[in-house]
Amino acid sequence: MKTLNELVKQVVSLPPKRIAVAMAGDGPVLEAIAEAMKLGIVKPTLYGDREKIESIAAGKGLSLTGCTLIQSQTAEDCARMAVSAVSHGKADIVMKGLVSTDVFLRAILNKEWGLRTNSVLSHVALFEVPAYHKLILLTDAAMNVAPDLEQKVHITRNAIRFMEKIVDGTPKIAFIAHSEKVMAKNPASVDAALLSTMARRGQLGKIIGDGPLALDGAISAEAAAHKGIDSPVAGDADILVCPGIQSGNALYKSLTYFAGARTAALIAGARAPIVLTSRADSPENKLLSIVFAVVNA
Repeated sequence: MKTLNELVKQVVSLPPKRIAVAMAGDGPVLEAIAEAMKLGIVKPTLYGDREKIESIAAGKGLSLTGCTLIQSQTAEDCARMAVSAVSHGKADIVMKGLVSTDVFLRAILNKEWGLRTNSVLSHVALFEVPAYHKLILLTDAAMNVAPDLEQKVHITRNAIRFMEKIVDGTPKIAFIAHSEKVMAKNPASVDAALLSTMARRGQLGKIIGDGPLALDGAISAEAAAHKGIDSPVAGDADILVCPGIQSGNALYKSLTYFAGARTAALIAGARAPIVLTSRADSPENKLLSIVFAVVNA
């Protein structure tokens, strides 16, 4: 798959999914929800100040017909009710509105009615980059600061699960470091080499994985050839697994602001897809994130 528009076309043929939005009184969130409803891909339940939600929608000329509005004043109540809707089988996807990330994630991780599993939660971002020949997924740009090897295994498996329906063929994963050399003094390169070995032995599922690979070798066949890298992943990666949040977040924002990439981002590793976008994200990015969630719900 080469573009996010192709993903949208795929989603409109699927049955609509129920989405619970925590603290939905936000213009860009409501714009994204309204557009998703026009596409026929979601049945929303909006939690928050009903009067505020209706006022914002009216001001933007958005129709809330087909939405269920649940009155809730506090951020904590909004998060609890939206997450509980998913955990009790009343919704398929949960989305963060104006509620703070900390409050939202506390609800996600609640032991009684949250959505935690045995996996690590991780951030997955699907990019359409003008200079790249297909969609590419980046992880982890927002959740795990300095993941150890075991956490990277979970992060990788989460990425695979969310990319399986998008990749044509076997997913190719690049375990990123600053160079292709394995050096004992560089833990990122050692972890990448171990993950590459696990991939070859089938421990990560049906994938093709290699690392350590520097970013240029992972996404540019020309750069890989110039470096003498002989790898089926080189220049053709579907998934980039970054060594930590510093590199992951910098790459995420570089692709967005410098490369003009379109993106859809989710939190993986829970019992259901979690749409957790930044308040600075455009309505289009929020919509594309909803689309990505529907594919994986």
